Amino acid sequence: MSLGALCGVPFIMVLGNSMLIPVLPQMKQALDISQFKVSLAITLFSIPAGLAIPVAGFLSDRINRKSIIVPALITYGLGGVIAGLAAVFFKSYTLIMAGRILQGIGAAGTAPIAMALAGDIFTSSERSKVLGLLEASNGLGKVVSPILGSLIGLLAWWAVFFLFPVLCIPIALGIWFLVKEPKSQNEAKPVKQYLTTLKKIFENKGVSLVSVFLAGTTVLFVLFGVLFYLSDHLETKYKIEGVLKGLILAIPVLAMSTTSYITGIVTQKKSSFFKLLVVAGLFLLSGSMAIVPFFRDNTYILVGALIFAGIGTGLVLPCLNTLITSSCKIDERGMVTSLYGGVRFFGVAGGPPLFGLLMEKSPTWTFLVPAILAASVGAINLFFLKQDVLKKAETEKEQEKN
Repeated sequence: MSLGALCGVPFIMVLGNSMLIPVLPQMKQALDISQFKVSLAITLFSIPAGLAIPVAGFLSDRINRKSIIVPALITYGLGGVIAGLAAVFFKSYTLIMAGRILQGIGAAGTAPIAMALAGDIFTSSERSKVLGLLEASNGLGKVVSPILGSLIGLLAWWAVFFLFPVLCIPIALGIWFLVKEPKSQNEAKPVKQYLTTLKKIFENKGVSLVSVFLAGTTVLFVLFGVLFYLSDHLETKYKIEGVLKGLILAIPVLAMSTTSYITGIVTQKKSSFFKLLVVAGLFLLSGSMAIVPFFRDNTYILVGALIFAGIGTGLVLPCLNTLITSSCKIDERGMVTSLYGGVRFFGVAGGPPLFGLLMEKSPTWTFLVPAILAASVGAINLFFLKQDVLKKAETEKEQEKN
């Protein structure tokens, strides 16, 4: 039950962006705004989340994880209510964006802190599988959300905003009552000592951590940019709307979610595979993006390429999650995982607006730019990611137990 409640956190968090993607064309038409402005519905959720995440991580290390996650879920739901009411009664783009900003601030204390909490609860032998499940539930949210968004959009495009509080309340209750959070064996460090410890972590492992951060932000930048493109492409070229569009959008994400789950199981048994899978996933993502410009008029080949992009993403993310949570001890884990979560949000924030700008300038470069980016980050991880360095904290902990 506790694992189910934990998995509910990344599931509800990812709905914040993915569920809106199918209704963005309706929102654009209803509010009479530009392609760039409608893409900010994603960006103005993700950037505040990315900026607030380090604060949430710091507080979760100082207080406890549950006391951050539960209020964050309530804030997240409240932002949805504000955005929904703004759309229904005022048709105000500005107020809707204000609600989205509040949702983003709430999202900062959800999935990244849940990942840290899972790292606290489960040992190294179980951690890969559990974090694979959390990433799979994140992926499941991405699978369900386009379909759910399309179904709710049949009622009204703004109705999706009111689903957030309905889902946030039971998940918050589950976290509070079902999840047993382990207590740190040490008293909270003075702030100066805490920051000194973090500084040492980055001094010793900074190159590998930056490589991992780049990988996380890149795959999500590409994923959300592609979903933004595909949503617009299906509606403008083929007039595909509603549930059918949601089902098509769910295909690459289902590939990602399934791969994430399998990757978590594999790496639980083969812990030496992390770097190999990260690099392979990034190059697979790059290759699938490089193919699209030559076949973008063939929707079957386009969706097939995006399936391989989803598989590549599913290879990368669970490995990154385990490497990040294993890179530090429990007292600093909240901040480190939050910084990682922050750069992931920036990737999500950057994808739709950049793809939107490229779509208006050059369909070819819309996909070649992310292909080059993914290949570059793959090369960086090939040469600079040292998984033994990142997992040193976990190894030392196991030795202390023995």
